[in-house]
Amino acid sequence: MRLDDYKFMQIEDAISCINQRVNLIGVVIETSLPKKTKGTDFFCSVRIIDESRPSLGIYIHFFAESMEKLPYVESVGDIVMVSHVVVKTRFPEVYALFNKKFSSFALFEGRDCISKEPVPYQISSRYKRRDQDNKFIMALRKWSTQHKIEGLKESLSLREIKEGECVNLLCKILHVCEVKEDEWMLFVWDGTDTPPASVEAKLEDEMEHSLPLQLEPSPLSRETLCTFPPVGTVLRMIVDQGNVQLGIKFLKSNRWVKFVNIKCEVRAALWRAVLMPFSKLCYLPDDDNTVIERQRSYNERVASKWGRMPFTSFPWPSHITETDHPDVPFVTLMNVLAHPEVTCKFRCVVRVVAIFPWRVEDFRSPNDIYRVRLTLEDPTARIHAFLYAEDGIKFFGNCHFVDMLTKKRNMLLGVANEDGVTTVNNVSRNPPWIQCCLKSYYIDKTDIWGSRNYRIFGTTFAG
Repeated sequence: MRLDDYKFMQIEDAISCINQRVNLIGVVIETSLPKKTKGTDFFCSVRIIDESRPSLGIYIHFFAESMEKLPYVESVGDIVMVSHVVVKTRFPEVYALFNKKFSSFALFEGRDCISKEPVPYQISSRYKRRDQDNKFIMALRKWSTQHKIEGLKESLSLREIKEGECVNLLCKILHVCEVKEDEWMLFVWDGTDTPPASVEAKLEDEMEHSLPLQLEPSPLSRETLCTFPPVGTVLRMIVDQGNVQLGIKFLKSNRWVKFVNIKCEVRAALWRAVLMPFSKLCYLPDDDNTVIERQRSYNERVASKWGRMPFTSFPWPSHITETDHPDVPFVTLMNVLAHPEVTCKFRCVVRVVAIFPWRVEDFRSPNDIYRVRLTLEDPTARIHAFLYAEDGIKFFGNCHFVDMLTKKRNMLLGVANEDGVTTVNNVSRNPPWIQCCLKSYYIDKTDIWGSRNYRIFGTTFAG
């Protein structure tokens, strides 16, 4: 078969041509992340469909000398053309193998570009363009506009995830960064809130092993935080470090994407997702129906008077606390972190996930001044906030009874009381949602780029 007179085979016919070279053209529905093989090559797989096999399609396994030479599909529904790939089988799978020595590929925009000239946006070194290929590309574009790509609806939102499950997520990549040398992290979002996680940490460990405020080793810059949406969880996504290194740094920011087979975990009472070697993905255009629906739901939430309350606090947070400013609208902790001005005051719905010092006898200094640090979280962020002096008196009351203060502390932290005995080190805690007023400030007012601090004020424990 000469390269200048090849014909394309439909996928249904190609899967019976085991160990033969074939030429295929199809619509991309998902890809894997590029990764390093055990040898010197790099690998990724692309699943394509056509009219003959519109559901299952076939995987094409690509090998190349570098990650940059692998195909990078811009969007689900784009078209890939491959020549001289070898059909292989590893029971029960039949797949096409791209050989870097004699195979070639080209990627074209897909169903949203039906009127545009078919010009490839990525090609391999051995690719040779032919004018007669245009009719195949145009036919596939037309077919894909009429064919509903299965699986895009089978994606959970962040509010539906469960610990330990492998799920499909449809979300937007907000940020990609190297958090440690050769360790990359994705920050993804869909406008919804992850479920509140149980807190496993022991109270007395807070001094030596404080609950972290974030999963990345160092906090993101405020400049980056200001680019994040103010509502909805920004989920951290990492690579499974126990396996071959995946090319997470090649993923594109500001794109909606469907991740397939992502593992969900809780670490330090914070959710994270893990990309596994078998995880797949596909980019989605902004005008995809599913994307439009997610964006519409978010816009409606932000426009709502109560849209900045956590989903799981509805219809109202617990009545453990009251504030002096009941008519001030709620904001999220991401609003607080990204606010351009200091000093500023806010009203939030949060959970108290840790407290320091943990012994109520130590809440006051030897001079009888309250000095307590609370770790607060909502679906968007986690911060430290201080109860100091008169604000502590207002919050806890001018109470010196240890039993009464202990009961208040336990209610805030979700610590169980069994038969009057405090179970401080119970296996898990589920703190209630409370409302509080916060104000931001700098300790050093001349250090305008320094770390912000936060205090609770105007808030009373009502019990």
